[in-house]
Amino acid sequence: MNVSLVLIIIMAVLFACGVYAMLERSLTRVLIGFLLLGNAANLLLLIMIGAPGDAPFFQEGADAETFSDPLPQALTLTAIVITFAVSAFLLALIYRSWQLGQADTVEDDVVDVAVRRRSAEADEEMDEEITEEDDDATTDFVDVASLPITVLGSRDVPGLREDAPVDRGYLPRTDDDDPDGGTR
Repeated sequence: MNVSLVLIIIMAVLFACGVYAMLERSLTRVLIGFLLLGNAANLLLLIMIGAPGDAPFFQEGADAETFSDPLPQALTLTAIVITFAVSAFLLALIYRSWQLGQADTVEDDVVDVAVRRRSAEADEEMDEEITEEDDDATTDFVDVASLPITVLGSRDVPGLREDAPVDRGYLPRTDDDDPDGGTR
């Protein structure tokens, strides 16, 4: 298989420029970078096709060795559709960003900046809160009041039935579980 070196270089440049453009803060440049990546992927699939051949249709007396591979062509069509859909989504984001702030740049969130500025001392202080006695603890919830889930019983809610059916699969009953004394 003889692949043109020029196509490989162009594909590599498109990938590099696309990744570089996607790392910018401007959403327009992110869109351009994504389009460059999509075109580089299509070029990669074009390179994968190999030597041109006959159309892969059934022909009387045609040799299967001369057919071109239809899979990269189908993947290229799929890549085109995905690139179009994501580009439309990014255009909608850019338009909405322009409507709200008259700019298409992504600014840092205030909370993200505060987390980034948190000092190493605060991290060490958080680590020191865990004492050697608490190393075996598997959760951050210390007592019942701080649990995120409260298990209710029949004494907590008047209408709650303890004998309600549960989805636990089949468990054989024992004489202790059955109020009738083990008879069914």
